[in-house]
Amino acid sequence: MKRLTAVIALLLCFGANAQVTKEIFESYKLQEKRDVRYYIPENYTDEKKYPLIVVLDAEYLFDNVVANAKFYSKFSGMPESIIVGVEQGKNGLRFNDCGFDEATGLPTDKGKSFFEFLGMELIPYMDSNYSTAPFKMFVGYDITANFGNFYLFKDDSLFNAYISISPTLAPEMENRLPSRLAAINNKIFYSLIVEGENSTDKNRIMAMNQSIKDLNKESLHYFFDVYDSADHTSVVTYGIGKALDNIFNMFKPINKKEYKEKILTSEEPVYKYLEDKYAMIADLFGFKKSVELNDVMAIYAACRKKEDLASLLDLAELCKKEFPGTMLGFYFEGEHYEQKGEPKKALRTFEKAFGMEEIDFLTKDMALEKMDALKADFGY
Repeated sequence: MKRLTAVIALLLCFGANAQVTKEIFESYKLQEKRDVRYYIPENYTDEKKYPLIVVLDAEYLFDNVVANAKFYSKFSGMPESIIVGVEQGKNGLRFNDCGFDEATGLPTDKGKSFFEFLGMELIPYMDSNYSTAPFKMFVGYDITANFGNFYLFKDDSLFNAYISISPTLAPEMENRLPSRLAAINNKIFYSLIVEGENSTDKNRIMAMNQSIKDLNKESLHYFFDVYDSADHTSVVTYGIGKALDNIFNMFKPINKKEYKEKILTSEEPVYKYLEDKYAMIADLFGFKKSVELNDVMAIYAACRKKEDLASLLDLAELCKKEFPGTMLGFYFEGEHYEQKGEPKKALRTFEKAFGMEEIDFLTKDMALEKMDALKADFGY
């Protein structure tokens, strides 16, 4: 039975409660003790669910992943996440952990044990001790990046997302990976990052990239980035932020481009876009995201522009639940009745809005102006 022994309570404060802890994980599968790092978000609570990001080559990658994850989550670019990193720098551990047979391209015996260590010990430990979401991400570099691909060959991929930085490919991986991705029907996010300079595997990586691009598979979200000024070492520092940005794109608040190109051009009801967006987030990440005020205002603007009164009423009902005690829901409902030609209902609803808290651009004066205009126009 595995046992976790803390030898260092290495606390690096990123905020009130945020911490990086470094511990020794005693593995039954590996029959050895391993150095593992954990990052827990500042405002961690068991009431929320957090995606889990597993980082190999933790000495090189862990701090970079943590810094980028903190930045993007602070500005709603991705959900707050729990990050666990496995150190592999001592005594060539990374090559023993992630090595492959040169003839078959399959993991070595030690590689098989390390495969099980991550999937059957480390990740279950995180799931049982923290409030993790179903969404899991793998991050690796060079030979450890290639190792992540092996999890895609399970019946159900252990990870939903992969960041593969300048991978050292196992034999036939440039053919096997595209074929496997073509057969997977679950949503997979795969970000492949390479340097500009030529390397031993560069031609194979480029061939693999083209094969994956040619799949044109709806369930596969594939991203490929070449950093021309980077070499095999410096590429580690280049692409992690962009990879996170790409993978968590749907989690971000609605922006101007999304508003113009997707919402305004859609033939479906405006409110359905918001409904689908948050349903997809819940389905993919395994938790319900609170509705962003930014997104509410984008949908409100689209309702007005497209004169979609049904969506405006749906939005009003949503706001009563998501922003209780504020004017938002009743003000939108009042506008719905006003534009529908039901002045009495509109007046009563604006009166309710007037008695509630102001929010964003909505003020009591605006509700009062609506009420005065309705009274003047209809003699109430």
